[in-house]
Amino acid sequence: MKYDANNLIPAIVQHARSGEVLMLGYMNAEALRLTHESGLVTFWSRSRSEIWQKGATSGNTLRVISIRQDCDGDALLVLAEPAGPICHTGERSCFYRDLAEVPLAEPAVPGSIVARLADLIHQRGEQQDESSYTAKLLRGGVDRIGKKIGEEAAEVIIGAKNGSPAELTYEMADLIYHSLVLLENQGVAPEEVWRELERRFHP
Repeated sequence: MKYDANNLIPAIVQHARSGEVLMLGYMNAEALRLTHESGLVTFWSRSRSEIWQKGATSGNTLRVISIRQDCDGDALLVLAEPAGPICHTGERSCFYRDLAEVPLAEPAVPGSIVARLADLIHQRGEQQDESSYTAKLLRGGVDRIGKKIGEEAAEVIIGAKNGSPAELTYEMADLIYHSLVLLENQGVAPEEVWRELERRFHP
């Protein structure tokens, strides 16, 4: 590892499942060691001149999935699972504004909605809210969810046959949502599907 003149190395933290960049921090050798040992992302605070475990006071910790170094060995990429909003402002990512300091509603990685939706489906299942459509689907099991998937798949085909991009988009969103509910019901993480696609990918 190549630390700078202050014995620090920048560490970019990326959501391990959604791919969204969450924050940038700095580590010294001790912070990197503690990150490895605890499994929770730990930084060196340049403003306070002390070791700082992310989420130690807020509870919004970052659980380490893996750590990579760049080709020059002078920067780190930390793939982590966040326990809550990462920015001190309450935003899920520190990178939520454009150059004019205007807050942006959409995430920097559009596809991150899949991971966020999967998380929400999991939460709905745990909460078992009687008014939640997702919770009702999960309680209905494979038969109820499977029936909906069959219906939505047929509507996707109809949308395509109608030559309507808007209709196809709408129905495909329904199909993806119900497919995620089925994965949750079966205890299969969406990432397992991505890994299978990766296994099949031969450019």
